[in-house]
Amino acid sequence: MSRRSAWTAVLVVVAVSAVCAQDIWVGGGRSSGFRARFATAPDFDGSFQYCRAFYTSFGRGGWRTDYPGADNNFSVRLAELTRVHIKLDETRQPHHVVVPLSDPLLNRCPMLFMEDIETAQFTPAEAEGLREFLLKGGFLWVDDYWGSFAWDNWVQQIGRVLPPQEYPLVDIDRKHPIMRTLYDVPNIPQVPNIGFWARSAGETSERGYDSAQVYFRGIHDAQGRLMVLISHNTDISDTWEREGEEPRSFFDTFSPRGYAIGVNVVIYAMSH
Repeated sequence: MSRRSAWTAVLVVVAVSAVCAQDIWVGGGRSSGFRARFATAPDFDGSFQYCRAFYTSFGRGGWRTDYPGADNNFSVRLAELTRVHIKLDETRQPHHVVVPLSDPLLNRCPMLFMEDIETAQFTPAEAEGLREFLLKGGFLWVDDYWGSFAWDNWVQQIGRVLPPQEYPLVDIDRKHPIMRTLYDVPNIPQVPNIGFWARSAGETSERGYDSAQVYFRGIHDAQGRLMVLISHNTDISDTWEREGEEPRSFFDTFSPRGYAIGVNVVIYAMSH
């Protein structure tokens, strides 16, 4: 399939749900009042679940950012765009879960999503739990944090988990297999949160000059397996959370590419 045809297919499938599809969550920014669903042992039955990391932070945002819209909507579209079997709850919606980094159940998640780590401050138990998860074969995707302060804080925190001398950060270029696992993704777009985008008449850099460039970076294990993926100065998760909201042009501008990137990442993580 040509690149153009692939993007068209993503747009068509994402824009038009199948009759039997689950509902897209539309929260209008009210997710702060949504009660977290923490994982329990019976939740894990071999199906894919969006596992969101719960971690200690010292300020606003933190682990709850884009919750639960991103978790629900990405799971719905992953089921539509691939043959990945998604676990459903009693309402027939995706059964996404929140997992503390210090909880042994973390190791039941093959993949972990973490957002807005600008204010993350891992406890020793959290750092140890995340290190064990990664070195046992787990995969972590960190998204939606902006500017040099957030970057410096993340480098410090992940350095407590994976010593940088042994596990250096490297750039992920467009030749990496993760960029074309299913869809050909030529670059990682800069996606602002929908509120900033609307207020700024289409600007994308949330921190001005301090977040002008998007970085796509990773950390490999000793065998060369990519185990940490980092999208900095962009908010891919907002392309999922906000797809059902107005202005509709936000969806048209960002969501098809955001879903293509997400699908690529999940398939890569689950097959490596």
